[in-house]
Amino acid sequence: MIYLKPTKIKRPTKSTALLLIVLSLLTASACTKKDKKMSTDKDIKATSVSEVIHSRKSVRSFADTTVSDADLEKLVRAAMASPTGKNLQPWVFYIITNNEVLKGLANDLPSAKMLGTVNSAIMVCGDLSKADTTAYRNYWVMDCSAASENILILAEAMGLGACWTAVFPYESRSEIVRKYIQMPDYHLPLNIIPVGYPAGDEKPKDKWKPENVVRVE
Repeated sequence: MIYLKPTKIKRPTKSTALLLIVLSLLTASACTKKDKKMSTDKDIKATSVSEVIHSRKSVRSFADTTVSDADLEKLVRAAMASPTGKNLQPWVFYIITNNEVLKGLANDLPSAKMLGTVNSAIMVCGDLSKADTTAYRNYWVMDCSAASENILILAEAMGLGACWTAVFPYESRSEIVRKYIQMPDYHLPLNIIPVGYPAGDEKPKDKWKPENVVRVE
């Protein structure tokens, strides 16, 4: 059996002890600041998203300023990030920047006159070639609606103006769209969203109504 000679442990000096205490306090302070910053960042992010949602409004008056291709792509990317049943993604997006097409649609489509004053629009369509072939075939309407909302919210966050102008479920409006835009029969237009820089003073509407809430407890 091997015996180890006990080692005498030296007590720290007052200066060493003081240094250890200071280092401990600094470490604790740094951790607290980090945790506080992470919490604050999350709060800011959540508040920002909430503010954008509640600031969204339908913009129908636009400045004569062109939205960049990069910004239009950002909006479509946001649309494709929306939820979709069975991940079928039964959608296709037409980015319209042809002024003659926009003016023609503005003249012929009801409630879409603002298309004649904007330089770009995004048409959200269902792509039935990607849709479910069973009873869930019409889920494309819900998927494309979710995609459209993403466009509207991100446009607000980017300082852009946008407005949902309905095409579906009106067959007559769909025929007008096909008059100006060549598209296959399995592409069904849901809406056309003009996108531009706001020129008016549209304000968001407060749509909160407690009577529309049913609590199940």
